[in-house]
Amino acid sequence: MLPGERRAVFSLASIYALRMMGLFMILPVFSLYAHTLEGYTPALIGLAIGIYGLTQAALQIPFGMASDRFGRKPVIILGLLIFAIGSVVAASADTMSGVILGRALQGAGAIAAAVMALVADLTREEKRLGAMAVIGMSIGVAFAVSLVAGPLFNSWIGVDGIFWLTAVLALVAIGVLYFIVPNPVRSTLHRDAETVPAQLKNVIRDPQLLRLDFGILSLHSMLTATFVVLPLALRDYAGLATDHHWYVYLPVMVLAMLVMIPFIVIAEKKRRMKTVFSASVLTLGIGELIFMLDYDSVTGIVLGLFIFFTAFNVLEASLPSLVAKVVSPDNKGTAMGVYSSSQFIGAFIGGVLGGWLYGAYGFEAVFGLCAGISSVWFLVAATMQSPRYLSSHLVRVGPVDAARARQLVGELTQVTGVAEAVVIPEDGIAYLKVDLHALDREALKAFAVSDEAVDNADMKTAVGEQATAGHSTHN
Repeated sequence: MLPGERRAVFSLASIYALRMMGLFMILPVFSLYAHTLEGYTPALIGLAIGIYGLTQAALQIPFGMASDRFGRKPVIILGLLIFAIGSVVAASADTMSGVILGRALQGAGAIAAAVMALVADLTREEKRLGAMAVIGMSIGVAFAVSLVAGPLFNSWIGVDGIFWLTAVLALVAIGVLYFIVPNPVRSTLHRDAETVPAQLKNVIRDPQLLRLDFGILSLHSMLTATFVVLPLALRDYAGLATDHHWYVYLPVMVLAMLVMIPFIVIAEKKRRMKTVFSASVLTLGIGELIFMLDYDSVTGIVLGLFIFFTAFNVLEASLPSLVAKVVSPDNKGTAMGVYSSSQFIGAFIGGVLGGWLYGAYGFEAVFGLCAGISSVWFLVAATMQSPRYLSSHLVRVGPVDAARARQLVGELTQVTGVAEAVVIPEDGIAYLKVDLHALDREALKAFAVSDEAVDNADMKTAVGEQATAGHSTHN
C-alpha cells in the first residue's frame, strides 16, 4: 500500500477495534456484576449482554446507506457519539433496565458498514482485499484482548468503570477519525464493500449464502449464551476468584489462536475447506459438552474453553472467506452486509435464550442448548457445496458503455486464472473471481486504466468539491 493508504487503513482499523473492545469487554464479567443491579433476573442478564446485537443488526445497513448520502465521517462520528452516550447510560445505571437501554444504544452506533465504505474510498481497487483483511484481523485481536482485559479492568475499576472507559475510547476514536484518517476525494458506491439494496433479494435467496449466514448466527448465539453462565460457573462452582479469571482467558486465547493456524493453512492451501469447517463445527459442540459435564472444575472449564476457542477462531476466519468464495463478485458487499447482520442477530438470540434457560433450568441447559445448536449447524454444513478456491479481485477499467462492458467480460475471462468477470459500466470497475495461484497478473494489468488517466479523472471530479486538494487516493 501507499503511505496514505496504510495511514487510512490502520487508523480505521483502530477505530473499529476500539468500538469492538467497548462492546466485548463486559462479556466475561457482566454476569458477575448483574446481581448488584435493581431488577436483576437471569433472563435480563442475557438480554443485557445480547441486546446490542439487535440494534446493531437493524441499523448497520441503514448507517452504511446514510454514509453514501451524508458523507462517511459525519455518519461515523454520529455512530460513535451514540455509542459513547450508550456507554454513559450503562455506566450510570443502577438498574437492569438502565443497563439494557445503554447496551441497546451502544449497538445503535452501528458504524461497521460506514467504516468499510470509507476504507474502500481511501484505497485503490487492487489493494482493497488487503485493506479488508487488516480490518478483519483488528476485530479478531480486539475480541481476544477484550476477554483478557475485561476481568483485569473489572478488578481495577469495576463494570461501571469499564462502561466509562468505553465511552472514553469512543471519543478517542472520534479524534483518530478527525485528525488522522484522510478525507476521501470522493465517496462512491463500492459493490465489494457496501450493501446494494437492489441485490438483497438475490443474496437472501441464495441457499449457499444462507447456510453461511446461519453458520455465523449459530456461532455467535453459542458464544453469547455460553458467556451468560460461564463466568458464574468459573467463580461459583470451580472456585476461581473473579480477579483471577484472566489467568484462564489469557493462555487459552493465545494457545487457541496459535493452534488454529495450521487448520487454516490446511483448509486454504490444501483445499480441505469443507472438511476443516465441518470438523470445527463438531468441535464446538465437544467444547460445550465438556462445559456441561465438568463446569465445576477449573481444569474442565480450561479444556472446554481451549477446544471451543480453537474451533471458534477457525470458523470466524473461515466463514467470511467462504462467503467471498461463494458469492458473485459484484454482490460481495451485499452478501457481507447480510452476513454481518446475521452475526449480530445471533448475539441477540444467544443472549436471550441463554439468560432464559439459565433462570429456568440452570447451567447444564445453556451448555446443552449450545451443543444442540452445534449439531444442527453440522447437519446444515454437511449439505454445503465444496467451495471454489477463488479470490475476489478488482480492476479499474474506467468509464465504459454497456457494449464495451460486455466485450470486456469476454476478454477478461480469457485471461489465465480468471474464472468469472462482471463489469459494471457506471462503476468503471471489473469485479473478478480469480485463482491466485494461476492468475496471469501481467495480462490483467493490460485492462487497467493508467494511473495518469485515473488521476486526471479524479482531478476533474474533485473540482468544486470541498475535499482537501492533493489527497487523492491515487497520489
